[in-house]
Formats: sequence, structure tokens, C-alpha cells
Amino acid sequence: MKIQMLPREKVFRDPIHNYIHVQHKVILDLINTKEFQRLRRIKQLGTSSFTFQGAEHSRFTHCMGVYEITRQICDNFQRNYPTKEPGDGLWNDDERIVALCAALLHDLGHGPYSHTFEHIFNTDHEMWTQKIITSKETEINHVLRQVSDDFPEKVASVIDHTYPNPQVVQMISSQIDADRMDYLLRDAYFTGTKYGMFDLTRILRVMRPYDKGIAFDNDGMHAVEDYVLCRFQMYQQIYFHPVSRGMEVVLTKLLQRAKDLYKHNQMNGFEMPSLLVPFFTENVSIDDYLSLDDGILNTYFTLWQSYPDEILKDLAYRFLSRKPFKSAQYNHETKAKLPELAELVENTGFDKNYYTAINTSFDLPYDIYNPRQNKRKTQIEIMQDDGSLIELSTISRLVNALTGKITGDERFYFPKTMIVEHSNDIFSGFYDAFQSHIHNDMIV
Repeated sequence: MKIQMLPREKVFRDPIHNYIHVQHKVILDLINTKEFQRLRRIKQLGTSSFTFQGAEHSRFTHCMGVYEITRQICDNFQRNYPTKEPGDGLWNDDERIVALCAALLHDLGHGPYSHTFEHIFNTDHEMWTQKIITSKETEINHVLRQVSDDFPEKVASVIDHTYPNPQVVQMISSQIDADRMDYLLRDAYFTGTKYGMFDLTRILRVMRPYDKGIAFDNDGMHAVEDYVLCRFQMYQQIYFHPVSRGMEVVLTKLLQRAKDLYKHNQMNGFEMPSLLVPFFTENVSIDDYLSLDDGILNTYFTLWQSYPDEILKDLAYRFLSRKPFKSAQYNHETKAKLPELAELVENTGFDKNYYTAINTSFDLPYDIYNPRQNKRKTQIEIMQDDGSLIELSTISRLVNALTGKITGDERFYFPKTMIVEHSNDIFSGFYDAFQSHIHNDMIV
């Protein structure tokens, strides 16, 4: 398998990595495909930009960053741990190109507004990534087949975690991988926060291959600890921010209302959202999927502000004008109050199916392998001077405190109107009852 090199290295300026270095023609050709360029039009953080105004960065920039970190890992492995003989567990640089391509393309299948879109239309971005890579209809596939006829399937198998070399898979997907390292640093930078600022240079320096994957030198343990703590903080402070989730709820209900209207033939006589119809009917081709991005959805939302259906019109206005639903935190004791709260919202004129929601956000900052689990997790291994491996949480008190601990909260979302004074309103009794429950039983 002969890989063509560029006559001169090409670089891309990047605020996180300074320069992103491209030396292989196949990587540059992949970047220039229409499927990869589409990622410029999909925000990395979805609705979080409504909370952190700087978070306008795209899936494109993140994928470029994951590629660059993977390139640096490969360089380090080849420089310091090159294989000497088959089966020695060291790095075979023949694996470089499949690792780089998988890193670059790992988020290719994300839809507009990413995870919210997945939830409403039952899509899976990893499955779509593999479809786009392996379909002979795509420019991506055409570029990859120039390496070899079976190369698209090899790259897709890395995304699917079935590629035979665990070092390559763990570079892209594990508890400490190029994907997570880039998005933590990138999201921290663009949200203007410091929670995700760990020492990437040090972590890359102490990474090393072994026969079952990737481990970390013992003297780099504290840099790895810092990474785990940064990841924990980013999830709690950024990704789980209640206002971002409030906008996500509005977006979810907006798409759900559009889907329901179409299902009941109530979009006739108005601007038909033709690019969404395949998703409404659950008959989606690759071309259908790739036709959507954040801008397309926002255009439909703008049109829907003039739609005769009051719920769709109102939800479109709320989303485009940043009017998030408010929330109250509940627990297993106060969960029984939720149906009553939803009824109070309904009694004031809001359809509870579109103006109330339960949103739960939980994260497992770090977990260790449990042989009784069906799906094995890749734990972080620390390599001792004698070559033996010790799982991180057994030697780190900080990480041990987070290991196996699920963190997050459960929130009930509702229109802000429900907690605004309505002394002269004919529904004031319902508002008062709602506020009494919220303030006495929950945490706003």
C-alpha cells in the first residue's frame, strides 16, 4: 500500500494546536471533499452557543484538531517505540494512515444540532459516519479507495471499534483519546473557560503503545489525573449547563411539533420543509442526510415563525430569539410532583406535550473495567518501570474519588411565564400553585 506524500507539507492555522500539519495527499483530498466541508456548517457545541457566546466553532475545526493530535501520537510512537519484530506490542507505522484518516473523519456523520437531532429522528452519527465512508456514492469513499479497494472498510472499522489493532482504536476512542483531548481544549477555549485546560504536551509525551493498546508512563500520572478532573469539570460546568439544556428542550419540542404536524398532514399549503421530509417519513438516503446542516434548519425555523400553527410558530420564535425554558431540579422524592406541575402548565394555556419536558444529564467521569459488564470500557493503564500495568484509580486518590461515580442532575423544564407574577391574570391560581410547588419542593 503506497501512500502518496505531498510535495510540500501544508499547514492550517489553529487556535489550539497553532499549526495543523498535513503531509499526505489523501488527508488533503479528504479535507477538500464536499462531505467533510459540510462539517463547517455544523456547530461543535450545538445549543451551548446560546449560553457561551464564543462557542461558534464547528465540527470541521474539531475534526482537524483530532487529526493533529493523532498525528502527534503517531510521531511520538514511531520516534520512541517503533516495532522491532512482529508481535512485540510496539508501534507499526504502517498503521499511521488508517489512524489519521479515522481521526479526521470520526465525526463525519453528525447531523445538524448533533445530539438533539439524533434524539428526535433516531439517527446515530457513528452509524452514518460508517455509511458515508463505505458508500461508493460519496467523494470521501472515492478518495479512500485510491489508497486501496478495502481501505474505506478499514477506516470505518476503526469508528466501529472492530479494527484489529487496539492501539489505533484507542487513539480515537477510549477514556483518554485524541477526540476527547481536542474537544476539551477547544470547547474550553471557545467558551472562555479554563476547566478543560490540561497539559496536552505532557500527556502526549508519556503515552506509549503496548500489545493491548495504549498506556501512560508512571512519571506522567499527574498530567493524566489533571485530564480526568478537567473532563469532570467541563461536563458539570459547560456541557450540562441548565440554560443550554433549556434551549435544547425548545429545539427538541420544535422539531417534534414539525414532525407531528407533517404526520397529520397539517403542513400542506405552507412552505414544505422538503429536506426534512425523509426524516419525518424515516426513509433517509445518504444524500438526504448530507443535505442538512445547522443553516438549513435555521432557515426552516425562520419560515415557521409565520406558520399558521401557533405552537410551531411560538417555538420557532423562542429558539431563534433565545427564549429558553426555565427549569427546576427534582429528585426521586419530588418526581411525583411532575405530573401535577405539567397539568398546571396545561391549565394556563400551554400544551404540556410541547411546553414541559424532563431532561436528565449524567456523566461517568471515569470507570474501570468490570468483567460482568456486556460492553467493556477501556481503562487508563499506568506503566511502571518494570513494564507492569496498574489501573489509574488504584494509585490516584483524586481519580479514585471520581471512579464509578455518576454525576449530573434531573430537571423539569417549563415556560418562564410560569414563575412570573400574574396577580391580575385569570389563571393566577394555577400560577400561584405552580410557583408554590417549585419554590417549596425543588431547586430552581
